[in-house]
Amino acid sequence: MKKEALKRIFNFLEAKENKEKPFIWKLINNEPFTDDELHFYGDLDLIDLNIETLPEGLKVSGSLNVRFSNITSLPKGLEVGGDLYIYGTPLTKYSGEELREMIKPGFIKGKIYA
Repeated sequence: MKKEALKRIFNFLEAKENKEKPFIWKLINNEPFTDDELHFYGDLDLIDLNIETLPEGLKVSGSLNVRFSNITSLPKGLEVGGDLYIYGTPLTKYSGEELREMIKPGFIKGKIYA
């Protein structure tokens, strides 16, 4: 299914059925997020997505997996309650300490796997 057709379907569902567009759709298409959508409960897997950034204010109660994406930096204030997986991304050029500094005042509670 082509992107434009999916966009029409999601817009219809949002307007007529009061259904939010999926998080990954918004992320890939640079659409704005509500505050509620930035609080992700559980693990968030964004493996192999063509994305370079994450939205500011993102809070993940579990682990965050961005392996094989094009993410080049992490947003200030990012909160990860579990582990962070960055294998196969440009983020591997940073040390764990540099990544933790990059997101302050946010945090990564678990380990960082490069």
